[in-house]
Amino acid sequence: MNAYEEYMLGIVKPMREELMNVGFKELLTPDEVADHVQESKGTTLVVINSVCGCAAGLARPAVAAALAATGNKPDHLVTVFAGQDKEATAQMRGYFEEVLPSSPSIALLKDGQLAYFIPREQIEGFAMEQVRDHLAGVLDQVCTK
Repeated sequence: MNAYEEYMLGIVKPMREELMNVGFKELLTPDEVADHVQESKGTTLVVINSVCGCAAGLARPAVAAALAATGNKPDHLVTVFAGQDKEATAQMRGYFEEVLPSSPSIALLKDGQLAYFIPREQIEGFAMEQVRDHLAGVLDQVCTK
């Protein structure tokens, strides 16, 4: 591992933990992504995590707050990290090729199919509460039991 990779591991560790602390599972390889999408039934909330402070610094707390604000929770919580776990991120994005890649972003899959997508453009520049309310509304619509 070179000095840059080692430095980045230290930088992204708390960003990874912020999602894992609220129940997200990291998918680190293309095989983990494929296995999850093919085998998981029901709804999956996918966060494409990112180092970008302007948008990712809003996305992670907004996702945690949205999950706390709604009784309609997805069946699965998973994350891939753009720029870090590049192959896993590319594999995940392959399941929703109809939207342009952006990071951070939030996808909601239902039985492996894209049900809703929140791109970076709907995160960056918005208040955390707006992103929270947007996602909570989506969860209330898509994750009803």
